[in-house]
Amino acid sequence: MNVAELVVACLENEGVRHVFALPGEETLALGLALEDSPKITQVIVRHEQGAAFMADVAGRLTSYPGVCLATLGPGATNLLTGVADATLDGAPLVALTGQAGLERIHKHSHQYVDVRGMFAPVVKWGARIELPDGAPEVVRTAFRMARLERPGATHVELPEDVAERDADAAPIAVRRTRHPAARDDAVRAAVDAINGASRPILLVGNGVIRRDAAGHGAVAALRAFVAKTRLPATHTFMAKGAIDDRDPASRPAVGLQRPGADLAALPELAQADVVVCVGYDLVEWAPALWNPRGDKRVVHIDSRPAEIDASYVVATEVVGEIADSLEALAPLLTTRPASPRVRHDRRTAGDGAFPLWPRRVVADLRAALGDEDIVICDVGAHKVWLSRLYPAYAPNTVIVANGFAPMGIALPGAIAAKLVRPERKVVAFSGDGGFLMNVQELETAKRLGVAIVCVVLVDGRFGVIQANQQRRFQRTGGVEFTNPDLVQLARAFGIRGEAVASADELLPALKRALDADGPAIVAVPIDPRENAKLGDVL
Repeated sequence: MNVAELVVACLENEGVRHVFALPGEETLALGLALEDSPKITQVIVRHEQGAAFMADVAGRLTSYPGVCLATLGPGATNLLTGVADATLDGAPLVALTGQAGLERIHKHSHQYVDVRGMFAPVVKWGARIELPDGAPEVVRTAFRMARLERPGATHVELPEDVAERDADAAPIAVRRTRHPAARDDAVRAAVDAINGASRPILLVGNGVIRRDAAGHGAVAALRAFVAKTRLPATHTFMAKGAIDDRDPASRPAVGLQRPGADLAALPELAQADVVVCVGYDLVEWAPALWNPRGDKRVVHIDSRPAEIDASYVVATEVVGEIADSLEALAPLLTTRPASPRVRHDRRTAGDGAFPLWPRRVVADLRAALGDEDIVICDVGAHKVWLSRLYPAYAPNTVIVANGFAPMGIALPGAIAAKLVRPERKVVAFSGDGGFLMNVQELETAKRLGVAIVCVVLVDGRFGVIQANQQRRFQRTGGVEFTNPDLVQLARAFGIRGEAVASADELLPALKRALDADGPAIVAVPIDPRENAKLGDVL
């Protein structure tokens, strides 16, 4: 075999089933080797950013690295946003890029840029395959590094001349790892800190979702821990579903970037003296936003040691497999009286308004979907409405990009979600700004026949920017735009389009779209004035 075929054999060995790719001249051998694979489907996309976002979401849902492929130069640069998102959001991803032949990478050459150097700040690890028989070590390392906590992106570069050389090597056996149990003295110290607290609260992060997806039972252990201790439990936007929102201990999600907004909405967090952080990543929501005075002590429970932050005041660290740590702690902790949860009616004022209020859209979306169905949320004002108001009942059913927070992830992400979870209904929840950033992937969805629904909230503006301009400067500018007729756009792509002309039409339109046998768009006019209330969303 040649090196390209050896790389594909290594991908098969890693269990890869989809490679999201856009072909190029420097990846000719690799693309044909993928087409010849009996185990891997090469999913051809319409823009490399879409490929990276697809790999990103596939990695989140499966815990195994999603794989994207692009050629050198402009193909590689187009991957960068999705690759950076995977690293900041803790999604395992392997990016493969072609490159010019070794004989011309030392000089100015057609389409050549230093892709490895360009990727270095946004990946955990990267390497170029230069020796044919070294390919298995490079690929195995890339997958292992991408998946180890904290997961993220890695990068493998394959020059076109190396790809066509003969190779005489074999893939390296895959080795899985489990984190060791936490130290007994750390468990005892955590028990003392929590039992001695007057007003403890749980802050659950995306690490719980990740370790659960990896098969280590973190969600079941967390829910048993909450049932035993009865501690009130909030969670970051990226941890939705780790706790069943029907549990009386569950509190609204937190993650606004405005100082004080979440503390005002969640007095139990504002008044807490000890915060038990489980699988919490600082990138999800900065500690200064929930511990501005540094007076809350932290019990850190994670598979990795705590990061250093002036506002993350760690009393003790319980470092080990999250499920093991929670199971060790639970029997030793005091069961506290259950604190009543204040429940807010998600469909009250403005329920029949048109254009619709975002809270009505979120409520009807929840009514249209089952417990295990998946929502991929884009970035914008709608992300806050969904993250705060959409009840999640199972892990990895709401994908929110909140670390890097790139617009345009929802549509390509939904395609990947449907490919890896075909038995579930999948919705891409977007604003009109983010939706048009990767709208070309509607052709990919149509070609693949994936039954996804794009719910697009239409208000002709970048809503978060406008709301923040008004809040900080009492005026707005440079945030409004026009849109195509989204129903006509859907027809142009050969897919179903639904226009919503009243509040009562939304739920039936959602159900029709979800029952369709292919992709669909539901265009929902919303009242942009509601975004002024984002900081008050409960």
